Amino acid sequence: MKDSVLSADRTIQDKRLVRPFSYIGGKWTAGEGNDTIPVTDPATGDSIGDIARLTADDSRRAVDAAHTAFATWSQTLPQDRAAILRRWHDLMIEHREDLARIMVSEQGKPLSEARGEIDYAASFVEFYSEETRRPNIEGVTSHLPDAEVELWREPLGVAALITPWNFPAAMLTRKAAAALAAGCTVVAHPSSETPFSATALAELAERAGMPAGVFNVVTGNAPEIVEPWTQDHRVRALSFTGSTEIGRLLYGQCAGTIKRLVMELGGHAPVIVFADSDLDQAVEETIKAKFATTGQDCLGANRIYVERAIYDAFCEKFTEATKALTIGAGLDDCDLGPLMNEKAVQKQEAHVTDALKKGAKLLTGGDRLDLGPLFYAPTVIADVPDDAAILHEETFGPVAPIVPFDTEDEVTSRANATEYGLVAYVHTMDPRRIYRMTRALQFGMVAVNRTKVTGAPIPFGGMKQSGLGREGARQGLEEFTDIKYVCRDWA
Repeated sequence: MKDSVLSADRTIQDKRLVRPFSYIGGKWTAGEGNDTIPVTDPATGDSIGDIARLTADDSRRAVDAAHTAFATWSQTLPQDRAAILRRWHDLMIEHREDLARIMVSEQGKPLSEARGEIDYAASFVEFYSEETRRPNIEGVTSHLPDAEVELWREPLGVAALITPWNFPAAMLTRKAAAALAAGCTVVAHPSSETPFSATALAELAERAGMPAGVFNVVTGNAPEIVEPWTQDHRVRALSFTGSTEIGRLLYGQCAGTIKRLVMELGGHAPVIVFADSDLDQAVEETIKAKFATTGQDCLGANRIYVERAIYDAFCEKFTEATKALTIGAGLDDCDLGPLMNEKAVQKQEAHVTDALKKGAKLLTGGDRLDLGPLFYAPTVIADVPDDAAILHEETFGPVAPIVPFDTEDEVTSRANATEYGLVAYVHTMDPRRIYRMTRALQFGMVAVNRTKVTGAPIPFGGMKQSGLGREGARQGLEEFTDIKYVCRDWA
């Protein structure tokens, strides 16, 4: 199999970052079948290269490598693991521009967003390089005479990581850095739509001195690669970011081996704008919450509730701000890029058609653009009825439904009426209402008068069917550890 040539390759300085192979046991491999999967640029539909399509046997071989490496990595001094992670972080920052351009080629997001994601991805490696030295827990006073009690945190073992296409660098480092810091070894499967970001990170991990078998990246079709991991008792943890539907499937597949599961699943984020909010700020922040990553974000605003007293003014200002957004190929560094695939575009069309048929008003957008088959206009629909599909299903695209409300109790009930519970956004200047709303909303994260809340030091995760466990912060490392209790008799 020959090396890939990305559409942005002419601007990539370090060509060795473009890796079309999997990385297993410290070696680059095309797999036993020497088969490939084409990867396309969503902006143009053109092929940007082929990635190795590995087999189930290759996937098991990756677990063999990780399991063997665990014996040494888990006993490596924390400061030595920290040094390797720190070098990995430094290399990511050094090659930030190349990594961003690789991401643009396969994912399509605007270049400025891709650069921001590389910074975000690197921040997890930096954070966990520091946390590596601190996986301690509080001691327990002995309840028995002549006994000494100790509690230890120990790494689980091999951790399987499954990452999505919308954040192909950050979702990998958020999981991998925590697992590696805890002393686990890793087998990772990136989306086949965006694999080159993951293999570039594997190249940098190798340069950072990551020992063979500690960090493995296995490319190919997800069912063929992942199912052996769900059945293998040596894989003690599985961390997945993706849809709730696939999360349920993996949950069931892992039952037989009772794995530790960390799942960041679907979202259906409400934005709630009260009449006492700063209207211009609320519009600006809601634009960010809706259209970042072209709406392809689990944190993306999916339902916008606006108090009736300012409803018309909000709709007008929000529509004008939406019309001002620029759309184009990622390297043009516009505001919005293409959607990831045809299925995603069809979902936007279906949700808009359904809402309009049920009485919603189209304020702007509502159709595909001539820029390419995967470009969909940023769209605003108002007066969306409660039975519209878009108010119950995750849109994952640039369609913003706006709905009026009259009372705090009413909007709280409507916001909570979902199986999802990842993030909610609230805009109000009333401190008592802020307290009531943040307590009443059934979401793992609540943002007040702002959009950006994520970062390496915070425990990212949701309630209900938006996931299990937390990523980031100290809690993200603890997900990859077990507590061992030791009781010694000194008599």
